[in-house]
Amino acid sequence: MARTAAAHNLRYRRILLKLSGEALAGDQGYGIDLDVLAPIARDVVAAVASGAEICLVVGAGNIYRGLKAVEVGMDRARADYMGMLGTVMNALALQTAIEREGQTARVLSAIPMPTVCEAYIRDKALDHLEKGRVVIFAGGTGNPYFTTDTAAALRAAEMGCEALFKATQVDGVYSADPETTPNARRYDRLSYDDVLKQDLRIMDGAAIALARDNRIPIIVFSIKSQGGLALVLQGKGSSTTIDGGT
Repeated sequence: MARTAAAHNLRYRRILLKLSGEALAGDQGYGIDLDVLAPIARDVVAAVASGAEICLVVGAGNIYRGLKAVEVGMDRARADYMGMLGTVMNALALQTAIEREGQTARVLSAIPMPTVCEAYIRDKALDHLEKGRVVIFAGGTGNPYFTTDTAAALRAAEMGCEALFKATQVDGVYSADPETTPNARRYDRLSYDDVLKQDLRIMDGAAIALARDNRIPIIVFSIKSQGGLALVLQGKGSSTTIDGGT
């Protein structure tokens, strides 16, 4: 009951949070930095406590990058499958960190591996969400040639999410890299078509198109500030909204 009451203060009640694998590596650049993982888990748990239903998709760039392997001659499909396995490792790490904060979480993989986690079944995932559990989707879409950005947009549509939250290292979308271009313009709002036409590369084109076709707004915000996710859910803090425009 308290959780339902708290949800009235939220702009979006059910969201999908997309994390890059690199976000888990921190300054070490590779692997999983526990000092980075713990604050992310606390942010997710705080968002659930505020009344939100949260599902996640995480990349694997901190462990393996399939496209780089392709550049040196590896078969693209095989390289992508290796990347999908990397997302399972990251998902299990996130599950552990979230559960250490007192919140139940489940990992569902598009590539079945029953001794490690649950296989992705839409109805099962929806049931977990309705029971207040954090759902972490691993294994991408289960198919090569698709990025985890596209997997995030796909799962957001399947779960009936009201928004797709894209966690980055900066507080929104800029016209250029704000670290190298001090006068870069930050956008409060963009249309899907703006993102595609300007090639802003927030997510890949297939993910943007999938979100557009299913009318799922994309909220770009910074994962670096503690409590940022809960604030943006309440319509506070700094972020960029990507939607159909006016």
